[in-house]
Amino acid sequence: MNDIRIFTTPILDGIKIKEYKGFVIVRNVRAVNIIRDFFTSFRDVFGGRSSSYQEVMRLMQEDVIAEAKAEAARQGANAIVGFNLDYDNVGSKGKSLLMASAKGTAVVIE
Repeated sequence: MNDIRIFTTPILDGIKIKEYKGFVIVRNVRAVNIIRDFFTSFRDVFGGRSSSYQEVMRLMQEDVIAEAKAEAARQGANAIVGFNLDYDNVGSKGKSLLMASAKGTAVVIE
């Protein structure tokens, strides 16, 4: 699984795509605790970076990439092309949920 290569572009210059295997779609949703929300609201007023949110997003990114690689390997691919990772807030009032979603195409490259 660690040898799965990820490319953000759909076309690989100088690398031949031998076979298209299928979609890779991964989602990761995490609840954000009330204490983190409270301190982040202060940063919103006074400015600055929210290191606690950045850490949550970094962990989500690592999980999503690992899951995408595992799905590509399950399909018999050795790479993912057109990989895209997005974040969104999917919580309703009073509940903060962050979602990381990624998609790409599992392929076999030379």
